[in-house]
This record gives sequence, structure tokens and C-alpha cells, in this order.
Amino acid sequence: MVCERIDRIKSGKNPYFVRELNTGYVVMGDCQRFTGYTLFLCKQHETELHFLAPEFRDEFLHEMSVVAEAVYHAFQPEKLNYELLGAGKGVHMHWHIFPRRSGDTPKKGPVWQLGDQLYAKEYMPCPEELEDLKTRLNAELDKLL
Repeated sequence: MVCERIDRIKSGKNPYFVRELNTGYVVMGDCQRFTGYTLFLCKQHETELHFLAPEFRDEFLHEMSVVAEAVYHAFQPEKLNYELLGAGKGVHMHWHIFPRRSGDTPKKGPVWQLGDQLYAKEYMPCPEELEDLKTRLNAELDKLL
């Protein structure tokens, strides 16, 4: 799945693509149940941080933190949740960055408690909303990079 998303970025067919960095691709989440939900997709097809060369790993972690800071400034959450995943179909390491606010889930806890609601079609941004999200995030990335 991540590999397919990267292939669509490379062919110019991923509308969620925000920016390419040295170690990964910044993309908006398909569904914006949490406004500003962003992913950072590793350019190397690996499943674990310790499989990356130390220099690449260090830059990947640094760039992820820059992306997270940009998300924080662009969408002004109370808190950010970070999760590094790489399981499932087409195993490929990628960060999920979720802007969080009080009361954004029925009970305190991880976003995953929402199950299918997390990716409900009603939270897919229309093209204008998606462009606005990308513009806001890019403006903050410009300041930090």
C-alpha cells in the first residue's frame, strides 16, 4: 500500500502529496477525521528503523520531527500523536502524525479506538479542502526547511 502511494507520487498521480524530503514523502492522510493528519513515508523499503544505515536513519528521524513541527504549527492541536508503522500489505515503514484535541475521541486513548470511523468517507476532504491543508502544511515546512 505505501509502495503504491509512493509510485503514484513519482508518477504525479497522488493528490495527497505535499512535499518530497531527502528521506521520505510528506502526504496528507486520505481521511481527515483529525484535521491535519499527515503521513511521512520512508523512501527506503524497510520495516524497522535499525535496518536503515545510521546516517539515513538519523536524517529520517530528524525530518519526521520537522514534519511534525510543521503539522503542529499549521493545524494548532493541543497535542500530537506519533506512530511508526510498517505492517500489513507491502510492509514499508511510515509515520502517522495525528493532531489531537480534547474530546476528539469518545474516550481518552489512541485514535485507533475509532476503528472504521477513522477512515470513513465523510472525512475525505474535497479537492478545495485538500489544497488548503496542503498549502497550510507547505507554508510551515517552508519556514522550517
